[in-house]
Amino acid sequence: MASSSSGNNIPAPEPTPEIGIYELKTGDFSVKFTTWGARIVSLVVPNKNGKLEDIVLGYDSAMDYVNDTTYFGATVGRVANRIGGAQFTLNGTHYKLDATDGKNTLHGGSKGYGHVVWKVREYHNEGPSPYITFGYHSYDGEEGSMIGLKRYTSFDRHSLDPWRSSPDSVWLFGTYGGFPGDLHASVTYTLSGLNLAVEMKANDIDKATPVNLAHHSYWNLGGHNSGDILSNEIQIFGSHITPVNDDLIPTGKITSVKGTPYDFLQPASIASKINKLGKIKNLPNGYDINYALDGGSSEKLKTAAIVYDKKSGRVMEVLTNQPGLQFYTGNYLDNVKGKGGFLYQPHAGLCLETQGFPDAVNHPNFPSQIVTPGNMYAHEMLFKFSTKG
Repeated sequence: MASSSSGNNIPAPEPTPEIGIYELKTGDFSVKFTTWGARIVSLVVPNKNGKLEDIVLGYDSAMDYVNDTTYFGATVGRVANRIGGAQFTLNGTHYKLDATDGKNTLHGGSKGYGHVVWKVREYHNEGPSPYITFGYHSYDGEEGSMIGLKRYTSFDRHSLDPWRSSPDSVWLFGTYGGFPGDLHASVTYTLSGLNLAVEMKANDIDKATPVNLAHHSYWNLGGHNSGDILSNEIQIFGSHITPVNDDLIPTGKITSVKGTPYDFLQPASIASKINKLGKIKNLPNGYDINYALDGGSSEKLKTAAIVYDKKSGRVMEVLTNQPGLQFYTGNYLDNVKGKGGFLYQPHAGLCLETQGFPDAVNHPNFPSQIVTPGNMYAHEMLFKFSTKG
């Protein structure tokens, strides 16, 4: 079995784009984004009485996201979710990654796609379907285990990216392993009516590599500062889950939700089931699990989940072409100072991350995430907002 060692594989310096804020708007529906992690930083939509409120958790300024550890609104990758043991083998070569979640890799590594500046490729904020496209060049060996140090003689305060080379910095050693192959990632956000379409792509791939991009907004349909989401009613169109061990790494099994607290095949409040979950080690209570969506991967969009907040009357339907959905109830939020100084507590928001199955690179029975040269990765999702009541 071969072993990957990329050495001094950091690419040549290139101009680093600034961190900025962009807005798309149609009528009363508006969404703001930042180039840091190609993130959603606010999403304002009316409630059943026409009141406009921001329904995603976040911070007051773009710069606040630089030190964020929650992944508020982020595009995460190259491989979202967890990779067990921070390693995998592909085509006979063993790849060692940056361990960021105990001994495992979470959301791509210490940097990942959520902690880099993306370039704005296109921005059209006029007409009935305004859109914005962000792009990021992901290099061969990215997120490898560090075996050396980088010496700075100066620091580019605008880049806010300590892994990016600059003319005045010297790599003393380098990295070991990392994700194989260069690729160009993009994410396009498009508004139409009260719908938000998100399209994630990866192309120009020069080596076989795993790709699993995901969107990580924390939703609270009552408003970002309205308290917890436990009273929300949710329906998840997944008859099975991929159970996990004490480190939240899938065991490789795919089990039925029938008769368990994971069964949301019929609409039910989160509060009605969350306290029936089995406690995992010293982890906070709540949902953090991948659902195997009924219908699996498909070219056409299928409904993954529907959330309803009775007080505001807001409804959000999530559609995707991916086989999995991570349902996460913000279990690790603890006095996180957000917009307007509001302190986000556990369960202040929920995440519905459409995705490939976690740790699929180490479970051959899971749908493959390997993308080969000449092929393109495409992940589509649609968030449809409405009101009732």
